[in-house]
Amino acid sequence: MTFESWLMYLLLVTVATATPGPAVLFAVSVSTGYGWRAAIHAALGNISGLFCLGIIAVTSLGTILKTSVFVFSCFKYAGAMYLVYLGIRLLLRKELDGHDVQGAAGVRIGISPWKVYCQAFGVALSNPKAIVFLTALFPQFLQIDIPLVPQFFQLIVTLMLFSFSFLMLYALLAHQARAWLQSAGRKTLVNRASGSVFLGFGVLLASSSNS
Repeated sequence: MTFESWLMYLLLVTVATATPGPAVLFAVSVSTGYGWRAAIHAALGNISGLFCLGIIAVTSLGTILKTSVFVFSCFKYAGAMYLVYLGIRLLLRKELDGHDVQGAAGVRIGISPWKVYCQAFGVALSNPKAIVFLTALFPQFLQIDIPLVPQFFQLIVTLMLFSFSFLMLYALLAHQARAWLQSAGRKTLVNRASGSVFLGFGVLLASSSNS
């Protein structure tokens, strides 16, 4: 990859990862509810999902998703249902569920890191359009006259690093707003707003195409 191509890829990756989407919203929701350290697991789950999407994108499945309406629709509706499920969970979440509490022994009780990781992983995999995007993006920066595997790792690891950095930036900013969220009414408002946005993402995904 030439230096000019590398700069172009960095620019595209910066825009793609800095733009708020379901992954950012999920990381922000976790950070405001359980603290920025919990959001680390959300960011790790997201970049693990991105790695899987990258592998799918460079295999035949990425091409199938790009060309087959039926297969794309199956992935699309499954992803939309998952986003809607997360949205409903947020809408129905009780105020206390979104914040650490003190146990009987004074130990802080929070959400399971594994649960956060798995949910973030699911959010990352929920959008087949991301696979289509990577399927179209990666070939533009791969040189067929040199080994492809090192090039793939260069592209996908860069994407993962940028995604992790921006997710944690949003999470840290959201964590700073926790003091403002101490009001029960504000906590409920944030849960309702986040849930509604997830529902909106689900509806938009369900109505999208693979073009």
